[in-house]
Amino acid sequence: MAILLVTLKTWATWRTGSTAMLGSLADSALDLIASLATLVGVWIAAMPADEDHRFGHGKAEALAAIFQVMLIALSAAGIGFRAVTRLVEGGRVEAAPEGMVVSAIAIALTFALLGWQRYVIRHTRSVAISADHVHYQSDLLLNLAVIAALALDQYAGFTRADPLFGIAIAAWLLWGAWRAGSEAIDHLMDREWPDDRREAFLAVLAKNPDIRGVHDLRTRTSGTDDFVQFHMAVDPTLTIVQVHDLMDEVEERLMREFPGVEVLIHPDPYGQVNESGIAAEELLPEGAEGRVA
Repeated sequence: MAILLVTLKTWATWRTGSTAMLGSLADSALDLIASLATLVGVWIAAMPADEDHRFGHGKAEALAAIFQVMLIALSAAGIGFRAVTRLVEGGRVEAAPEGMVVSAIAIALTFALLGWQRYVIRHTRSVAISADHVHYQSDLLLNLAVIAALALDQYAGFTRADPLFGIAIAAWLLWGAWRAGSEAIDHLMDREWPDDRREAFLAVLAKNPDIRGVHDLRTRTSGTDDFVQFHMAVDPTLTIVQVHDLMDEVEERLMREFPGVEVLIHPDPYGQVNESGIAAEELLPEGAEGRVA
């Protein structure tokens, strides 16, 4: 898809001399590079854990997303500089109808690609493909902006429309880079799950009456893999075998509700909390005392 769009927009930029079309071409060229980076990132992230990477390779997706963000930011800077220069120098675009046709074709193709990406994201939660999806969403606005700029220049005589839309496109690309970069950094920095997902996780634990309390819950996401660890308070009179069976039961229930999550449980005898601060906070909805009663 990216190769086809780069070819069409190269021809259209040559025919029109439009700054807005140039910006759209640069964006599609970066799409091609970014898609290759995404492919490599997803391929590495899909590799199973090995001796040197016991937690898997999921963060390769975040690294691929960061690479995309760098390309987008550089592209936006170049487009903005070109647009400001064109705004100062003036001039009109040529062959505007051909440029508008190319942009309309690009919009139709991008809609098809976005539909496929949404399907993949729903099934994989890939951060690299999500970043790519954000970029292609911006392509719809980019191509609409190109059509508007060419139409205003050609039919309304508003010669400043093309460079002004070029500046707007550069600003939009920077905003998209900021959003995609923030998500990738969250993965690299092991940001905790959103509050609603953490609460849903705790609600599953609360269904088991043998769990007397939960504290020091830690969550993180690496690529498409999720990791959770927590301390679980249990009846201190249980044997090691009974505690082990209880942990297996809890893990099985969690796996049904949160498929693919890797869980690490540390059992504590009820009443013993060696942690301090936020790690010692009781997290089950009813509290440990209420559950014992």
